[in-house]
Amino acid sequence: MSNKVRIVSSVLLVSLFTLHLSAQPAQRRAALSKAQTQEKAQTETKTQPQPQAQAKAQAKAQAEAKTKPQAEIKPQAEPKPQPKPQPKAKAKAKANAQKKQSTPTNTSGISTRAQISYPTSQQMKEDVVWRRDIYREIDLTQGDNAGLYYPVEPIGSQMNLFTYLFKLVLSGQIKAYEYRLDGNESFEPDALIKPLALLDNYHIYYERMDNGRLKLDNSDIPSKEVKAYYVKETSYYDQYSATFHTKILALCPIMSSDDGFGDVETKYPLFWVKYDDVAPFLAKQTIMTSDLNNAATMSVDDYFVKNMYQGKIYKTNNMLGKTLAQYCPNDTAMQKEQARIEAELKAFEDNIWGDKVRKDSLDSIAKAQLALDPKQAKKAAKANRRSKNATTGKKKSSKSNSGGTSSRRVSVRRERH
Repeated sequence: MSNKVRIVSSVLLVSLFTLHLSAQPAQRRAALSKAQTQEKAQTETKTQPQPQAQAKAQAKAQAEAKTKPQAEIKPQAEPKPQPKPQPKAKAKAKANAQKKQSTPTNTSGISTRAQISYPTSQQMKEDVVWRRDIYREIDLTQGDNAGLYYPVEPIGSQMNLFTYLFKLVLSGQIKAYEYRLDGNESFEPDALIKPLALLDNYHIYYERMDNGRLKLDNSDIPSKEVKAYYVKETSYYDQYSATFHTKILALCPIMSSDDGFGDVETKYPLFWVKYDDVAPFLAKQTIMTSDLNNAATMSVDDYFVKNMYQGKIYKTNNMLGKTLAQYCPNDTAMQKEQARIEAELKAFEDNIWGDKVRKDSLDSIAKAQLALDPKQAKKAAKANRRSKNATTGKKKSSKSNSGGTSSRRVSVRRERH
């Protein structure tokens, strides 16, 4: 019996030991999960503000606000009233005025210092009492205008007028406006010409660089084909200074090309440029003005301001809007019309202060009165005759008296022996 009891007790001990060993991992897992849940709860309580601490902070802030003086409390800024919506017309006018103030009218491509260093002619006032606009065509092959044509290709800093203008247009320093088929110029924004379109329309060769810029060689600029210019000038009387002026308003280069057979050249007006935009640049470019004295040079601006160019009139601003070729039947009539217009301009300039031939003197007034009254004219004629007769009688008597008192002439003839 004792042996059986021992065997049973040993078996029970082994089974209990195995049960204990199998239960340890489960207990460990339960303990680990319990510890993790406790840590999460602690972190959440730390992040969330405690209600007691919030209450204490609010009470402290209220106490500090009460203790501060009233002067330190800054009043809240009142909301600014929103501007009322303006009508479309007013808004557009305001935008245009701001645009005019922000963008200069001319000489936008040069600095203020350059404008001061190279001053141009004064602007023509809009309220002049008399003016006349005339269009001329100047031929660069003539002697007076040859300084604007040569050199055909740039030699150092020397270049002709078209090369200089073309480079200014391509660089964007001046604006170019299209030449319309009716011959009338327009300087509105819708008439602007893009430099790239100008190159493409007239098949001027250029290269585009990697950075997007255009490369144009001097030999590709068609300065040799530009042999004439259209010039718009205005002659006006300034009543403020009591002076007469002739001012250039615009320039238009004309490119000539033959039809392939060499018989007839076709003219292609390229573009218009405002002279006020170009004048500060032309004041820095010099040309030669004499074949005999190569040291006689002047700026291109002085050349135009002094009206040293020679050109034929092909159009005037008239109420019909016609050119001379449209109402003159032939070349002879056109030459007579050109001479008549030139004579009118010269007569107005010469007779601003009255007719020089017929002066306002006492003699002219007396002659005018005699012409009105025929009786007085006859009396004046008789008086003039008497005075003439008296003067002739005096002259004759003086001659006779001088002849009587004079000594006789004695002629001596020598005889030969």
